[in-house]
Amino acid sequence: MRTSRRSELPHRPEAVFGPSRRSLFTGAAGVFGTLALPVRAQPAVGPQDGITVTLLGTGTPVPLPDRFGPSTLVEAGGRKMLFDAGRGAPIRLDQLRINLGAIDTVFLTHFHSDHLNGLPDVWMTSYIPVGFGGRTRPMRLVGPEGTARLAEGMRAAFSDDIRIRMADEHVPEEATRMEVQEFPEEGVAFDEGGVRVTAFRVNHGPLIRPSCGYRIDHAGHSVLISGDTKYEPNIVKHGAGLDLLIHEVCAVPEALQALPKTKQVIEHHTSPQEAGRIFSQTKPKLAVFTHFVLLGTPEHPPLTAADVERQTRETYDGPLILGEDLMRFRVGANISVQRWDPARRGYS
Repeated sequence: MRTSRRSELPHRPEAVFGPSRRSLFTGAAGVFGTLALPVRAQPAVGPQDGITVTLLGTGTPVPLPDRFGPSTLVEAGGRKMLFDAGRGAPIRLDQLRINLGAIDTVFLTHFHSDHLNGLPDVWMTSYIPVGFGGRTRPMRLVGPEGTARLAEGMRAAFSDDIRIRMADEHVPEEATRMEVQEFPEEGVAFDEGGVRVTAFRVNHGPLIRPSCGYRIDHAGHSVLISGDTKYEPNIVKHGAGLDLLIHEVCAVPEALQALPKTKQVIEHHTSPQEAGRIFSQTKPKLAVFTHFVLLGTPEHPPLTAADVERQTRETYDGPLILGEDLMRFRVGANISVQRWDPARRGYS
C-alpha cells in the first residue's frame, strides 16, 4: 500500500484568524472563505507572549520527500521544543536556520519508529561543534516509561561516535549525554518559564502502550498535539479553550476498508469523520491535520486532500487547515498561518 503525494494548495502565503483579518484557506478544497472566529480579549502580543508551531513532518513511515516523518516544533517562552523526531527532522530545522543545539527539550508521544528514527540524528548532530550543532549541555528528553531505556540504548549504539568526537573534535562529554525525564501516563511533564506541557493518555491500540498526546499552555494561549490515536474522548477532556488543535488523520477508499491489513491500520487511527467530531466537541480557534495516513492501491488510489476535507465536513463545520511540512502557525490574539515557499527557501 502507498500514501498519496501532497495536494497543492492555492498560492496564499499567509492567512490570519482573528478580529481584524478573518480569512481561511484549506488545502483540501483549494478555496478561500471568511469566518467569524471568537477571540479572547488579549493585550498586544510580543515575541515572548505567544506560541509558534511549525509542522516539521506531516507524514508516516512511508519515505516521501514532501512529507517527512512526524515532528512538530513548538516555540514558547524563549524555548524551542520538539514533539517527536521523525525522519528528516534535522533537515527541516536546518531549513528554518535553527541550530540543533538550540532545541531545549524533545518530547516523545510513543515508540513507533516513524516518530523516533530522526532522534539519533537530532541528538548526535546537535553536539557536533559547528554552526548547525554546537550543543554544550545534555539534551533533555521527555517521554513515557521506556524513554530512559531508549536513551541508554542510543548512547550504547553510538558509543564509538561519542568517543571519536570527544577525542578528535574536543566535544565536551556533557554535550553527548541525554537528561531523561519519564512521566506516568498523565500529568504535567514540563513546567518552566511560564510554559506548561501536560501529557495525557491516548488510544493508539491495545498493544501500543504507553501512547500519549500533549497540551502546551503559555501566556493564556494553548496548543494540543494529539499524537497517534483512535477517536479519543481524553482529547476532548484536555482540549477545552484551545487555540490550536493538531490532530492525526487516516483516510482509506471504501473498497479497501475491509481488507485485513488495511483494517489493522484503520483500527489504530482516527478517520476524518471521527476527527471532525473531536473538533466539534473541543471547538478550537483552528483545527489542523497532520500525520496523513492515506492508504491505496493501483486499483484504488489513495484519497485526496479534498476527500479528507469532505469527510471531515460531515461532522465539523469550523476552521480547518490540512497541514504541510514547514507550515507555521503563530498563536496570539490572532492565529496566522504561513506556508513555506521552496523557491525562496523561506516564508512568503
